[in-house]
Amino acid sequence: MDPIIIWDLDDDPEGNYAHILEHGVSQEEVEDVLLNRRNPTTASRSTARHMTFGWTHTERHIAVVWELVDEDPRTIMPVTAYETPPRMGKR
Repeated sequence: MDPIIIWDLDDDPEGNYAHILEHGVSQEEVEDVLLNRRNPTTASRSTARHMTFGWTHTERHIAVVWELVDEDPRTIMPVTAYETPPRMGKR
């Protein structure tokens, strides 16, 4: 089952929705990456939060930093997202 992804209101200037837009990434791109189970997830070196890397439907490679809110049902909250070079330089 896909995780539930929590988004703040799009008019909340401090929310995760507004924050990813500041980095030029859309909500749909974040969901592309988070909902693809084949994408690798590691711990962020700076925050120890979860970080998932993957390709979007717009052919961009992005990193999504997120927090686990609940395990059952699996619920996650994106914190930020940004474009990043693909690992190993290929798709």
